[in-house]
Amino acid sequence: MKLKRTKSLGEFPLFEGLDERALSEIQARTQTRIAQKGRLLYLPGDESDTVFFLASGRIKLSRLSDSGKELILEMVEPCSFFGEAGVLDEKPRETVAEALEPSTLYAVPAAMFRAVLRREPSLLMALTRIMGRRQKELEKRLMDVVYKNAPQRLADLLLQLSQSYGVRDQRGILLRIKLSQSALGNLLGVSREIVNHTFSGLKRRGVIGVTEGRVIIQNPQALAELAA
Repeated sequence: MKLKRTKSLGEFPLFEGLDERALSEIQARTQTRIAQKGRLLYLPGDESDTVFFLASGRIKLSRLSDSGKELILEMVEPCSFFGEAGVLDEKPRETVAEALEPSTLYAVPAAMFRAVLRREPSLLMALTRIMGRRQKELEKRLMDVVYKNAPQRLADLLLQLSQSYGVRDQRGILLRIKLSQSALGNLLGVSREIVNHTFSGLKRRGVIGVTEGRVIIQNPQALAELAA
């Protein structure tokens, strides 16, 4: 089996254009951490003392309601970072960060991250662009909740996942990521029962299939039409 290569800190898009001196300064204070599947990296109320940079693996960021219902905010992929919001406003964590698979992370201390941002305008601009893009993605998800029904939102989500995790074979587009129907519901803000009902309809129509817990998009055009 081909092993996934662990990204170095200098390969992260956030640090593109940062001079070697500043990058070396960050690296000197950075700790490498290994998180096994299921490990909670932080919980709401924890101190925001670290910005995490994901070198390999996958991390789930979510919020929990007072009743314990989960809403997934983001699936963090390698070469991305998380935990910066609380570090920037110096407030406690508001989300849950959980490793979905064995992951390697670089932990940058909050004080170091803020200090380098103050001295390096290019890093601050890069951070602003990335956070702006994330904000637009969240706004799109909110608009989808308001204007699209559950089947449309599920179709749109499957198409988005196919761009990040899709592998073409003779059956169609296989999604390499495993997501339960409950997890898909938490991403969309709908119940598992609604996801199950929508999945059943799409499978009957030959739009998707499921094998070993992974979705196969058999008819991308039909899925795109539903999403629209």
